Amino acid sequence: MRIIAGKYRRRILGSPPPGTITRPFPDMVKEAAFNLLRGHIEGEAVLDVFSGTGTIGLEAASRGASRVVMIERDRKVIKVLEENIAMLGAEEECEAVCADALGPAALSRCPKPVHIIFYDPPYAMVRDPDQWPRVKLQFERLIQLLDETGYAVLRLPEPFFHVIEPEGEKKTKHSKGKPASKTETIDGEEMVEIDLENDDAGDALDAFEAALLADAAKLKPVSIDVDLTMSGALGPETHAYGTTALHLYMRDTEQNA
Repeated sequence: MRIIAGKYRRRILGSPPPGTITRPFPDMVKEAAFNLLRGHIEGEAVLDVFSGTGTIGLEAASRGASRVVMIERDRKVIKVLEENIAMLGAEEECEAVCADALGPAALSRCPKPVHIIFYDPPYAMVRDPDQWPRVKLQFERLIQLLDETGYAVLRLPEPFFHVIEPEGEKKTKHSKGKPASKTETIDGEEMVEIDLENDDAGDALDAFEAALLADAAKLKPVSIDVDLTMSGALGPETHAYGTTALHLYMRDTEQNA
């Protein structure tokens, strides 16, 4: 990993330690991001959330950002981030914060006002329908900290969708005792008990299991597109680069007036 442009150009950054999970920006996507933000970095305050070892935040510092706050939770990764800051001699303008990106510290430590926000949550997190609402809510909160002309940049996989697993029917439970060949309703569902001493029990059991498997085969996961509009924000303006996409937002000053 390296700095592409600016006063730290071509400096090589320390990599995350083995066993840690980070997803640095590819050079092509990083260059594209800063081209989109040309004229919005120099002399401005930047927040880098889910910063990893600092490939984006330190690039912003290299290109003239006046202050860069980088939020990272993994202590092993943030140690490398701090070493990268020291190696560049960027302590004056850069600050590494060890905190949960989805917690209150990310909001309280954000420069106020902030002009640029980079928000790069792990793909596994955003692809999880149960975790996505927390990721989205925190991003919406951060957008409200932007100044009137600032941008928030959200990086997501491309295409971005959620896979919804259908709720299958509850499995039929058989009594451990001596069952009778009968059907009864329990909690509103029909439960079938097979008399194992009956000569026809094997055939009945095979037919019953075959019916269950047939029903299960009909239940397939469903892929749904995710709505990327954000409360209190204008956007997104989307730029796709292969398997990743950058989504740009601004604070909706009229809605919040």
